[in-house]
Amino acid sequence: MFVLSQQNSIANHFLADLRDINQQTDRLRFRTNLERLGQVLAYEISKSMDYEGSSVTTPLADTTVNKIIDQPIIISVMRAAMPFYQGVLSYFDQANSGFIGAYRKEESNNNEVEIEFNYLAAPSIENKEIILVDPMLATGKSLITSIEQLHKNGTPKKVHIAAVIAAPEGIKHLEENLKLPYQLWLGAVDEKLNEKAYIVPGLGDAGDLCFGPKL
Repeated sequence: MFVLSQQNSIANHFLADLRDINQQTDRLRFRTNLERLGQVLAYEISKSMDYEGSSVTTPLADTTVNKIIDQPIIISVMRAAMPFYQGVLSYFDQANSGFIGAYRKEESNNNEVEIEFNYLAAPSIENKEIILVDPMLATGKSLITSIEQLHKNGTPKKVHIAAVIAAPEGIKHLEENLKLPYQLWLGAVDEKLNEKAYIVPGLGDAGDLCFGPKL
């Protein structure tokens, strides 16, 4: 598990702005900071991938550089992930993409979080590395549901899960239920989930802060 906030970098400024209630009314700034964190985490993820030498001709000579052997497939969990996904895609700019609609039902009678799945558009992921991007890893249930649905398109070689903020309960749920090889790439790990399964201290509803409240 890689946690960005455990080291000093400018990315901590982006994360602080996302959390700051006094900055959150600026939707453009909020989306931009999500995109920036997607770029930073994409760079870190890229270090874990396989490379091989490739010949390049400059104006002065031929040289060899190491390039990624096989581009990952980037999967965005809509809607809150879209700016975050765009940051990841801007670094893996030759990658194919997939899109998932998975969201929590607002309230249930027993206080259990229920996940509704209603959309999947993705290429074959058979034996591919995929990057699943979702800014908030709360209960972990939506990610498990998303991966189960993705199995319709094949079995990936490895899953990289990128999130801006995670709760310990969500991390534990993945450990107990995700049977594929995976790695977590996180901006920060927060304290806990509250009684409504929102991350504390968190930042609020990322989708609403990006795009406005939904009906």
